[in-house]
Formats: sequence, C-alpha cells, structure tokens
Amino acid sequence: MSLRAGIVGLPNVGKSTLYNALTHAGVAAANYPFCTIDPNIGIVPVPDPRLDALAALVHPERIIPATVECVDIAGLVAGASRGEGLGNQFLAHIRETDAIIEVVRCFESETVVHVAGRIDPLSDIAVIETELALADLGTVERAWARAQSQAKSGNREAQERAAVFERIHKQLDGGGWVRQLDFSVHERAEVRSLQLLTDKPVLYLANVGEDRTKPRIRAWMETLEHHTRSQGAPLVAISTQIENELAELPPDERGAFLAELGYDEPGLNRLIRAIYELLGLETYFTAGPKEVRAWTLPRGTTAPRAAGVIHSDFERGFISAEVIAYEDFLSCGSESAARAAGKLRLEGRDYVVRDGDVVHFRFNI
Repeated sequence: MSLRAGIVGLPNVGKSTLYNALTHAGVAAANYPFCTIDPNIGIVPVPDPRLDALAALVHPERIIPATVECVDIAGLVAGASRGEGLGNQFLAHIRETDAIIEVVRCFESETVVHVAGRIDPLSDIAVIETELALADLGTVERAWARAQSQAKSGNREAQERAAVFERIHKQLDGGGWVRQLDFSVHERAEVRSLQLLTDKPVLYLANVGEDRTKPRIRAWMETLEHHTRSQGAPLVAISTQIENELAELPPDERGAFLAELGYDEPGLNRLIRAIYELLGLETYFTAGPKEVRAWTLPRGTTAPRAAGVIHSDFERGFISAEVIAYEDFLSCGSESAARAAGKLRLEGRDYVVRDGDVVHFRFNI
C-alpha cells in the first residue's frame, strides 16, 4: 500500500534538513523563507531488523523493505489559507498526504533566523494549525452550501450531507479538529471526499538542535509535551542536523557516531515507527529465494486483503494463506523446518494477518 507523509511547519524550522536525512537526497536547505517551493518527494525505507534476520536464513537474491513516501512541503506562514506565501499551493500539497509530520523548532541559532523573530513552539503550532483550520472552513462552507441547496428539493442524502457538514463547521469554528469527531461509516466516506487537512493524523516532531540539555530547550520541550498529550498526538524529539550528518556517513561509521552521542539507534528510526503507530499500520513478510520483502497493511486486515497488497489478482483468486509467525520462522531456521515442526498454519478468508507473519498465498484466477 502507498503511504505518504507530509513534512509541514513554518519556514526555517528544519523541514528540508529532515527530508535530506530521511532520503539522502541533498535537496536545498537554505536559511531563507520558501527555499522549498515545489514539493520534494522521496521514498524512505522502513527500518525493520526482522527483514535482515529473515534474509540471513533464506539467502534471497534481494531484500526489499517497506517504504514511506515523504513530501517536503514549503513553509507555511500566517495568511496561507488566503494565499499568502503561495499558501494555497502548499496547502494543496498537504491534502495529498495520509499523515502530517509537523516540525516544531526547539533549537537556538544565531545564523538560522526565525520568521517571527523569536522561538515559541506553541505560537508556531498555532500559526500552522490556524491556517489548516481556516482552509478547511472554506472547503466545508462550500460543500455545506451545495448540500443545503440540494436538500431544499427534499433529497434525503443531501440533507444528511448538510447535517454532517454543519457539524464539521461547528467543530472547526470552535477551534477543534475534524479528526476529533466520530463518524459513521457512511459519514466517513463523505468526510474523506473533502480531503480535509484537520482530518489527517498529526505527529509532532520537535527539532531540538544538537544540545537538548540547555534549560531553554528543556522548557520548550516540557511545554510541547503537555500540548501534544492534550491533543492525544505523538511527539518525537530529534536533531535534524545530527540525523543529516549521520545519514551522510558511510554505513560502517554510523555505529561509532551513534555510540559517541549515546544513542542506541538513529532518531529517524523512532520517527518512522511512530508514523506506523499513528496510522495503525503493521508489517507482514514474504520470504523465498528470489526475495525477502516487507509489506505494509492496516491493522485488522484479513488474508485476502493482505494478498491484494501484493497484487489484485491474489485477492481476487484467493484460496488460502500459509502462515508462519516470525518468531517460529526464526527459531526453526527455515520454512521447511517450520512446516516439519507443525508451525506452518493454513488460514482461510477470515484470518486476520498479524504483525510479523511470514505468508505464502495460494490463489487461482
């Protein structure tokens, strides 16, 4: 399945530096507003040590990780919803994403100027999220007006749409987010058609610079942690500059660099895992001599739908799934050994694929 996360924030908060670290793309990351105008899109592999462990047993020709598309979207400013700073164009890019990574500046620098002249994480968040809400208000008002017009003829579906849009409008007007509302399955389809910005799940990324022990940085982080808890949103703190430097090192030198900093793993690994958790995603594997591959799917996905992630024909002609739990595959050492030990299960249409399952699908077209 395709997964796209948009990197959003004010100018000069570290968005492009984060993108560079994620993708090794070396896109421009200069110290002036709107350095990024056209969105940069990069494919980021999802770190998963289970993939390498399986490959060590299977010895495939290639290893293919799951991936996330990351979109570096230009910095938003106050008035973006009215077109300030090319805001309408940038907001349109956000609509095309599945989740928002909101980068919040929590570092000091004499050379990287803040667009507001001072660092205030909550004020920065308020600017971004006000513009997203205002843009959504305009979208909902237009849809609501159309539904009201159609409802005058007694059209029941239009009346129901109008009621949903009225409820959304009230939520936005009161400073709330659409994602905080509950909808029926039918209502959710109507809401999804609007591609509302405040309906998207948000992960806050605190860009803490290279020294997060400074009193001011700790104070900013405490404030930010309180805010994100109140929103029920995840928070990941990393230094985009350190992550970018780490990404530029040869692979065999990264471990020593991490150890010197006192880190167990790159901060980007935590970020990607947090995105998966935010979107309710998990991974299953296919393993054979040609390739060992990780596949992404939403939690609760049944075997036929999981097969469809590989190819629609697999779902259409689904017969059954041969499943080995990752731990069983690892302890047995091979598929044949797992089969001999009775650890391979034959599952049908109602089976819900679990995170880490190693699966072979049987199908017939």
